[in-house]
Formats: sequence, structure tokens, C-alpha cells
Amino acid sequence: MRSIWNGAISFGLVSIPIKLVNATESHAVSFRQIHTEDNGRIRYRKVCELEDREVGQSEIGKGYEDADGTIIPITDDDLAHIPIPTARTIEIVAFVPADRIDPLQMDAAYYLAAGGAPAAKPYVLLREALKRSNKVAVAKYALRGRERLGMLRVVGDAIAMHGLLWPDEVRAPEGVAPDADVTVRDKELDLADALMDTLGEVDLDDLHDEYREALEELIAAKAVGETPPEVPEPAAGGKVLDLMAALEKSVREARESRGAEPAEQAEVRSLPHRRTATPKETGGKKSTSTAKKTTPARKAASASARKSTSKSAAETPRNETPKKTAAAKTAARSTAKSTAKTSSTAGTAKAAKTAEKAEKAAPKKASSRKRTA
Repeated sequence: MRSIWNGAISFGLVSIPIKLVNATESHAVSFRQIHTEDNGRIRYRKVCELEDREVGQSEIGKGYEDADGTIIPITDDDLAHIPIPTARTIEIVAFVPADRIDPLQMDAAYYLAAGGAPAAKPYVLLREALKRSNKVAVAKYALRGRERLGMLRVVGDAIAMHGLLWPDEVRAPEGVAPDADVTVRDKELDLADALMDTLGEVDLDDLHDEYREALEELIAAKAVGETPPEVPEPAAGGKVLDLMAALEKSVREARESRGAEPAEQAEVRSLPHRRTATPKETGGKKSTSTAKKTTPARKAASASARKSTSKSAAETPRNETPKKTAAAKTAARSTAKSTAKTSSTAGTAKAAKTAEKAEKAAPKKASSRKRTA
């Protein structure tokens, strides 16, 4: 690949000789302007307006037109001696995460090729440092008569540079979004999500320029005197009156185009909604489950019932009759009642024993007070 700029990368005190190579190319079909009556080429001739004659490329230079129309000539030598450090250097000024770069700033892309054997070691050093840090380098450089901003990143085993627009060159999106107050329902979002999931991802290498291919077929047909291919009928369009219906139809068509089985209705995943009832809706009363306190006897009974039910469910085969299952439930309830009764009786006995100890201790305390008096 032919280099378009030679210079160096300034990485602190490290200098890396490099060559700048275009990373992209255009495959667009280009046309010439012709005279429609005889197909003659229409050419633009460069004419000096003062001498009224055509001039060659060697006689053409650059000039800046002042506000009053005065032309100030600027030579290539003037441009080469502009006192900026980036005249022949890509000066790295910072390293930032890639997501800090707004895609709106992206411009032309270039590959940075190492300029000879001495550049190999520092080139690989910078490449590996960018890889390990997961960052990109922000740099300044001069190209085609002006200083530019760039971003260096790793592509495969090479370092690529994207030209960036200066931040003040990116316009704010004022007046672009709809002015009307639009409300999007959850069901519409669910259908949009379903459509996105159905379309899925795509391998970018599989995408191609269908317009260019059709244009090449047209040119080939006319070159041999054949009739150009007919234009297919455009899909019927119109205003979208029912957004939900349009989304559902889009999901079905996307599934069919992906080879999936057509569904009668688009599969929609509803968004979760959690809502707690207000005191007004419950009549100002607290929930019974939270208002009543659970006694130790109730806790013991519940635990025993759960244990008994789990044991019965584990011992009962899947093909048992409903009678046996009912019997297991009855046994669980009986166990729960028995446990509650036992717990209640134990509590009563413990209270009686405590009272008896208090009665025995009373005479001793009385006699002790008499002796003290």
C-alpha cells in the first residue's frame, strides 16, 4: 500500500518512525459528465481570469482570499515552516478509555506502518501497551494544511489511527428530536424487544452493497445492447395507523425470513410490575398475617406440620390414590394439634412449678425480716 504521509509518533521521549496508509477504499461506481446529444466528455479547464488563458498544474498555487477580496498567496514552503510540533509528528497527548470517544467525531481511518527496522521495537511496545491498558491514544497531527485530532487503537497486529473532528466541529442535536409529548406503552416496548431479538445479530462480512451490484448489472446490460433488468415493485407502504399491529407483523415476518416457524401471535415478554397495596385499598386495616403475633406453640405446631407433610409427601409414590394423600394431610393436622397441646401443657406445668417455688421462698423472707427488726 502506498503511503500518503511520512513522519513519526511521539510517545513521551520515544520516537517511532511511521508511514501513514489509507485504511479504507471506495468501491462506488463513478460517472463522467457528458454532452447528452453526442456523448462528448464535459471537462473543466483551469483558466486564469486575469489573462483569460488556460494554465497548467505547475502554474497553480494556493492563496487566501481576504474579506475585501484581496488574495494572499501561501506557498508550500510557508506551510512547511509553520511553527507547530505536529508538522511531521503524531504527538500523543493522552490515553483514555475507548468509550470516551464520541462516534460522531470519527473521520477517515489510516494504518500506521513501521518505518523500517529501527521502528519495530518501539512500534510493538506501543501496540502492546495499548492492548494491555484497554485504552486508546488521543493524538494531534498535521495533514493537508491543517492540524487535526486523531485516535490510535490496535487492529490485529497493527496500529490504526482514526481522524477525529474537533469537539467544536460536532453540532448539538437541537431541534432534531420530536417536539410532541409522546408516551410509549410497555406492550409496545415488549414488542420492539421481541422484534430486536428475532432479528438478532449479523456478521458484518456478510453485508454488501446491493445498489452497486445492481448498477454494475445495468451498465453491463447496456454495454452489450441488452434491456436493463426491470425494477422490482416497491413494497406497499402507507401510514402506520396501528403501531401494535405493525410491530406484531414485523416480528412474524422477521421470524419467517430467519427460517423460524411462524407464530400466530408475537411472543412478548412482559415487563415486571411490583405494586404494594395502600392502606386505603385494604380498608385502613393491617394485614392479618402481620397484625397477629405467632406464639411459640403455633411455631412448634407449624414446624411439626411442615415436617410431617414433607415426610408424607416423600413416602407417598407419585401414582398413589388421592385417598392416601388426604390421609397424610389428616395425620399432619393431628400431629400439629398434638404438638400445640403438648406445648400448651408444658407451658402450664412450668408456670405452676414457678409459683410453688415462690410460695416456699415467702416464709424464709418473712423470718429474715423479723430477725433484722
